Amino acid sequence: MDFAPRTAFESGFRASIVRMHPPTAPPADARELLASARRTLQIEARAVAALESRLDAGFSEACRLCLACLGRVVVTGMGKSGHIARKIASTLASTGTPAFFLHPAEAGHGDLGMITQADVVIALTSSGETPEIVLLLPHLKRLGVPLIAFTGQPESTLGAIATVVLNVAVTDEACPLNLAPTASTTAALAMGDALAVALLEARGFTKQAFADAHPGGNLGRRVLLLVEQVMRTGEAVPRVSPAATLGEGLLEMSKKGLGMTVVVDAEDRMVGVFTDGDLRRALDNQIDIHQTRMSTVMSTRPKSITAQSLATQAVHLMQTHRITALPVTDPRGALIGALNVHDLLRAGVV
Repeated sequence: MDFAPRTAFESGFRASIVRMHPPTAPPADARELLASARRTLQIEARAVAALESRLDAGFSEACRLCLACLGRVVVTGMGKSGHIARKIASTLASTGTPAFFLHPAEAGHGDLGMITQADVVIALTSSGETPEIVLLLPHLKRLGVPLIAFTGQPESTLGAIATVVLNVAVTDEACPLNLAPTASTTAALAMGDALAVALLEARGFTKQAFADAHPGGNLGRRVLLLVEQVMRTGEAVPRVSPAATLGEGLLEMSKKGLGMTVVVDAEDRMVGVFTDGDLRRALDNQIDIHQTRMSTVMSTRPKSITAQSLATQAVHLMQTHRITALPVTDPRGALIGALNVHDLLRAGVV
């Protein structure tokens, strides 16, 4: 099959692809690659560190504008700045500041209607002269919405009209050609995080509120999941009476597979726990498993947890006391469930 170019355009297009992606490249030297990576991280670290000295009354005013906003914080940017703007909007929305991303090119084709007079706009452009952003400025001024500029050129067209300017200028990009947005986008992202966290703290945003915004993710599971949603109940909970023999206790442990059995009284209240560790100690003392009663070998000060506790609290208890299973009791000490580290693993809590 002939794949030869048929037109001058096809020939030129293929030639440009070859120039950008040559079929063969010189072998990369590992030391040079590592040196390049270190240089990039150093440049970007300096860019972020330089932001601290620029935090002033303007940053505080930007925070006040967002806190007083009765609508949404609309974040916009084009190209690489657009990707950063989208991330900042997402971070704001998940930490208590309602926000969304607006594509500036789409805004000029109807999406400008998403902005209301109750909103605040954050615009990102390193140069302050991005055409798609500049075209929005007269319309934003007409709406009378506060405008926060993230730019490296405070004296630019955007900077001149903005309500507040946050200077995110960088000395150099990490790109050796000083062209690809690298350090500049990192600086803008860091400033966005600084704004989001300052707002989070000013609002008194709680861990519970954060989990409410992340119900489907790992973070939500870690913060919202209760012990009662993970624990085993009913016949799956190992239990024996204090008068049971050690042999009967071992059978119950083996049958239920939790690595322990709970010792309960006639009213099902927990009076002790017998674990794998207790078993090892009992065998070291050459105890007769058919004659020894559970009351003489059980731990009488066991750790337990309530059903309404967070599953993360169960993890903390297990880690602190180096145990792998926990009984679950009600307020009067009655046994209502049990769980072990594998239950928590399956639930995605650890």
